Amino acid sequence: MAKEMYSCIFHGRRSLELQKWRSFFQKRSAFSNSFSSVASVAHLSPRDGRKGKNFTVSYLVDSLGLTTKVAESISRKVSFEDKCNPDSVLSLLRSHEFTDSQISNIIKMYPLLLIADADKSIGPKLQFLQSRGASSSELTQVVSKVPKILGKREGKSISRYYDFIKVIIEADKSSSKYEKLCHSLPEVSRQDNKIRNVLVLRELGVPQRLLFSLLISDSGPVCGKEKFEESLKKVVEMGFDPTTSKFVKALHVFYQMSEKTIEEKLDVYKRLGFSVEDVWVIFKKWPCSLKFSEEKITQTIETLKMCGLDENEVLQVLKKYPQFIRISEQKILSLIETFLGVGFSRDECVMIVKGFPMCFGLSAETVKKKTEFLVKKMNWPLKSVVSNPAGLGYSLQKRIVPRCNVIKALMSKGSLGSELPSVASVLACTDQAFLNRFNNILTVLKNPLRRLFTWVALQIVLWME
Repeated sequence: MAKEMYSCIFHGRRSLELQKWRSFFQKRSAFSNSFSSVASVAHLSPRDGRKGKNFTVSYLVDSLGLTTKVAESISRKVSFEDKCNPDSVLSLLRSHEFTDSQISNIIKMYPLLLIADADKSIGPKLQFLQSRGASSSELTQVVSKVPKILGKREGKSISRYYDFIKVIIEADKSSSKYEKLCHSLPEVSRQDNKIRNVLVLRELGVPQRLLFSLLISDSGPVCGKEKFEESLKKVVEMGFDPTTSKFVKALHVFYQMSEKTIEEKLDVYKRLGFSVEDVWVIFKKWPCSLKFSEEKITQTIETLKMCGLDENEVLQVLKKYPQFIRISEQKILSLIETFLGVGFSRDECVMIVKGFPMCFGLSAETVKKKTEFLVKKMNWPLKSVVSNPAGLGYSLQKRIVPRCNVIKALMSKGSLGSELPSVASVLACTDQAFLNRFNNILTVLKNPLRRLFTWVALQIVLWME
């Protein structure tokens, strides 16, 4: 299956280049086997599943006004083949005075709601909350902030969560209200522990969106007491900013791992060439770094070496971009296939990886679109992209296309001469530097209409960015 796929994608010289890379990677046969298995499974995916996802995307775009990208993301979590159930859910929410904007946000945060039973599940919970005295505005505000509350059981559980969420929203920064609520909770249940711990985090400055996710989760660092306090102390002492998600992620890691396990993780990194200081620098950038096994970290290092990076370069890349620890060989091979497919040589692939390690985060479609635009539409040679690989990381719609349109317009008017500016001079500079440079051209243009045209084009670029 994998060989058939390769032969369909590459021909001629490209096929020879790919063969070199394929041989280069075949020393790790386990990956080749797993990739073939994945490819086979993908080929055998049910047609109905694809139909359901396509329908889901169209429905979300048409009914909620979501972008195709957001709709596709949601379709990976939930899909359906007809609009009967989701229509009934949306109608129910609108009948309870949820605005279209609130409904869109609710579905983005909790898409499973679309396949819930509107009459038997969602409706009774909304009615229950209203029976406790919740006004329409209070109900819509709380559910919009934490839609997963509708996934809780009707009764005492949903009631307690609702009350606490409302307190956080309404009390704003009034510490006295938090203290009053905290002291009123007896230390008898897991739920009381969660509320008390969330109050502590709120006082530290953890924002609502992070507090609510902790409160609604069925497991996590806020469920305990002594362990929570120990973990929180470590996170605070390390200097994590409570207003960021990294603070909560670090809290999760310390809560889940014992001192012995943490020491073992440190030893793993040290054996692979990192210092203890390096490990904690990496942890502060990406707390999840301590959760990976020695096998996975080693595999990542070897994979990066296969891309042409030496040992020191690999360590530097992982210290700067620790999230690459989770990178897979499949992702590497897919990226190389893409680069070869658009015309880069094997050596040029290595240069791109060295110059712009963040390319691993790009999708094949993104690489193709950006490379084709820069090479075919703008006529920059491939070597210009290789020399400035960071250009592949810029937004196509917000930076690359607007700026390049200005360049093409200026060249068509003869304002820049016949030589195309370098990729870096067009894309790598700041907005202000770009505007300053090409605004200077206006001063030497004699034609007033040409000056006006160029000025308008530059302002459009500034507005779009």
